[in-house]
Amino acid sequence: MEGVYTVKVGEATPAAGGKPSAGPVYRSIYAKDGLMQLPEDILSPWDFFSGAVEKYPKNKMLGQRKVSDGKAGDYVWLTYEQVYQRVMKIGSAIRSLGVKPGGHCGIYGSNCPEWVMAMQACNSQGICYVPLYDTLGANAVEFILDHAEISIAFVQECKIKSVLSVVQKCRAHIKAIVSFGDVTSELKREAEQLGVSCFSWEEFSSMGKQNYELPKKQKDDICTNMYTSGTTGDPKGVIITNRALIAGVMTTEHLLKVTDKVVAEDDSYFSYLPLAHIFDQVIGNYCISKGASIGFWQGDIRYLMEDVQVMKPTVFCGVPRVYDRIYTGINQKIQSGGMIAKSLFQYAYNYKLGNLRKGFKQHEASPFFDKIVFSKIKEGLGGRIRLLLSGAAPLPRHIEEFIRVTSCSVLVQGYGLTESCSGCFTSIANVFSMIGTVGPPVTTIEARLESIPEMGYDALSNVPRGEICLRGHTLFSGYYKRPDLTEEVFSDGWFHTGDIGEWQPDGTMKIIDRKKNIFKLSQGEYVAVEVLESAYMQSPLVTSVWVYGNSFESFLVAVVVPEKQAIEDWAAQNNKTGDFAELCNDPKARMYIQEELNKTGKKLGLRGFEMLKAIHLETMPFSIEKELVTPTFKLKRPQLLKYYKDCIDQLYKDAKVGAKQ
Repeated sequence: MEGVYTVKVGEATPAAGGKPSAGPVYRSIYAKDGLMQLPEDILSPWDFFSGAVEKYPKNKMLGQRKVSDGKAGDYVWLTYEQVYQRVMKIGSAIRSLGVKPGGHCGIYGSNCPEWVMAMQACNSQGICYVPLYDTLGANAVEFILDHAEISIAFVQECKIKSVLSVVQKCRAHIKAIVSFGDVTSELKREAEQLGVSCFSWEEFSSMGKQNYELPKKQKDDICTNMYTSGTTGDPKGVIITNRALIAGVMTTEHLLKVTDKVVAEDDSYFSYLPLAHIFDQVIGNYCISKGASIGFWQGDIRYLMEDVQVMKPTVFCGVPRVYDRIYTGINQKIQSGGMIAKSLFQYAYNYKLGNLRKGFKQHEASPFFDKIVFSKIKEGLGGRIRLLLSGAAPLPRHIEEFIRVTSCSVLVQGYGLTESCSGCFTSIANVFSMIGTVGPPVTTIEARLESIPEMGYDALSNVPRGEICLRGHTLFSGYYKRPDLTEEVFSDGWFHTGDIGEWQPDGTMKIIDRKKNIFKLSQGEYVAVEVLESAYMQSPLVTSVWVYGNSFESFLVAVVVPEKQAIEDWAAQNNKTGDFAELCNDPKARMYIQEELNKTGKKLGLRGFEMLKAIHLETMPFSIEKELVTPTFKLKRPQLLKYYKDCIDQLYKDAKVGAKQ
């Protein structure tokens, strides 16, 4: 497959009436005659599940490792038929508490079978489910429960306390809390004193006596929306219609058909990305529609790869930070091997990379080296992986190349937002020229770029750059009870994503940065901070980098989490002693890491004002618990600035003193 992967379906528009210019409108080459039409026989997500129950009743559907005496064993599975029976009881119990079609139920906790069963129970009754990220703090939980008018909250056992701590402020709507598992009599009494009922999963399930399932047409009329919460401290509800979710699933199906990697009933998907995130919901619904199995992690990052080894999935979704960890781990093992092993790996890598660049498909590029060299890397993901998906943020080019060469499976990178119901651009796995891009638009979306003149981005230039704007079937219908925010992002029918893109000659899109993550230094230079962080992250000496620039200052500073081994190696070479924290406080260690980062930046073509003038070495990774990163490991910049404010102020002072000396 070579050539251009988009077709122009609309002309560019010049700047006028205070509005910036916009580039031509493009569609996928696979939708050149019109956006893909949605199937008439699927009216809601419930149809994906109920249809699979009819076709694959005995197939394994949901699995989780059985824990005994504190140790996790093999996966225990529920079939589609068994899940359906439990879902219908839960759905009936929801209705028996007076929640009618169109009402809202919350789901709050880590990925597990009960999470999916609660979601499907809501779908069965035409009820909107409201996912809450399991990392949200009390203020955000309170806001969502109240703002979304939640009647019943399905809650992981360890989260019940945090819900009870805020439930009194949400009494206008909430009727009950349902635990994913058991619930103590003490918690039940506490809930009753607050005026809400609290049930164990089995207790609630036993309340479902009557079959309330709605006819398809009625479901379509009533269950028009789902609601997803967002991740920030001030979350906004994103209303996803049934039509948008169906479109998201169907575009996933089309993409994998083009890649020759359609999911089938004998496939298994490893679910660990938050189900509250639209990415995992869309992939999960797609797998369900095919009768495939979904296995869940234990909810502890320390045992993530162990869970993968035990489950042996065929489909794996990741975000750049996860693939970066895989890449770093593999490289460390390679570098610690003998010279012969390292030489063999490099020869095999270069040989296969050359064939991929020539247009060979993944399985054709080097079967011999796949078997004797790269199969060991595939074993690290359980040994059965055949499809890798990456989303949530751009995947650095060097990591994408490495995974494509070494994983013995195809890799598809996509770009999307909650507001676009997951992917709106996706690369095609076996087209190697798409590396470093997120591919062309999906078949249900049209896209264009809008100029940002104050930042120097021109959508009409020879290299078109600007804000990515979308319209089509997968877009959300607005922010829940926030018409002001909805109006901000929609203009003339186009949704403004806030992300900066660059069209490539072959019709694929490259994500340059986030509009809000571009700031101006005091001398007037604009800085695309994510581009810089991506560049500096290519240094093997660091695990995380947060770059900061104050618009009243002329230079950049950064907080860096170094690789522990890199600091210890530096200490050994320089006769330094002390633990990791002491070494990170050593000014010479900081200067060493700073100089190495700037060397990496120069190699990658960064300009003088994009170099780092001072850094702080942080011993602990940026964590979800401290609210410094999102569940998909994106940096939360306002929170980072608040957390490191004193440190940043000191970095600027120190850099200025150093410049005067």
